[in-house]
Amino acid sequence: MDTSPISDKSGAALNEQRFQMLRDIADELAGEVVFPTTFDLVVRLRKVLQDPALSIDRVLAFVSLEPLVSARLISLANSAAFARDGKTTRSVHDAVYRLGLNNVRSCAMAIAMGQLLRAKEMVGFDDLAQRLWKHSLHTASAAYVISQHLAPKVNPDDAMLAGLVHDLGAFYMLYRASKYEELQQRPDTVRFLIIQWHESIGHALLIALGVPEDVAEAAREHDQPRPLPAQPRTLAEVVYAGNLLAGGMFEWLGKDAGLPAEPPTLAEEYRQLAGEVEAHAQEMRSVFG
Repeated sequence: MDTSPISDKSGAALNEQRFQMLRDIADELAGEVVFPTTFDLVVRLRKVLQDPALSIDRVLAFVSLEPLVSARLISLANSAAFARDGKTTRSVHDAVYRLGLNNVRSCAMAIAMGQLLRAKEMVGFDDLAQRLWKHSLHTASAAYVISQHLAPKVNPDDAMLAGLVHDLGAFYMLYRASKYEELQQRPDTVRFLIIQWHESIGHALLIALGVPEDVAEAAREHDQPRPLPAQPRTLAEVVYAGNLLAGGMFEWLGKDAGLPAEPPTLAEEYRQLAGEVEAHAQEMRSVFG
């Protein structure tokens, strides 16, 4: 029996924990995905909101059952990105009408992801999780702005949602890693696994959660370098550009994570949007933290 303290475990023992985490993720994705309760509640709310036959009154009834969602919706509706007439919204009813159902769905997902990274099990990965969250909000803003200016065939609301969830696989891997004490003791050992697996795991996870197929596809290869047209034609291209504009993995993993020296360079058409993207990202951070 191994009686050595956890802090002394390394090498084969640590590798076994990492492989076990990947096996557990594969098993869970083949069955029922389990998240913290707070995340699960909001994801179920988002699934309800996906019903195209759902009336606004029914949406309001469902949203009002979740105080955190209601508060965030009002805050988002009053942000500079949506309160273009300068009028303050004080009710969930007015917020839903101002934002539209697509943004209500995105808001629910943003709250769910925020709750996930705040789960008590994630404390050992707090620094990495916080950087990942800020990057996700930044990418959502970049995808939104890029779609408005450079991608007329891509819906900006869909782009914001896809940008928000493009790294959901990394969030999920951190949450699963928190179940292993050895990995909690050495959070840096998880980063290599995330670099290798977060895209494919994220794609499978989004499919399991029932998000639109093009949103899930946009997460599949968002960190794989490839040529990008001056005008993105698909949601995947918008998310790829948004991810780069937000720094890619450099933004949240740091320069010491075994990545290339510099991220791929975007064309001037994209770089010119940086100021507008940052302004939108500040609004997102003020609403979702």
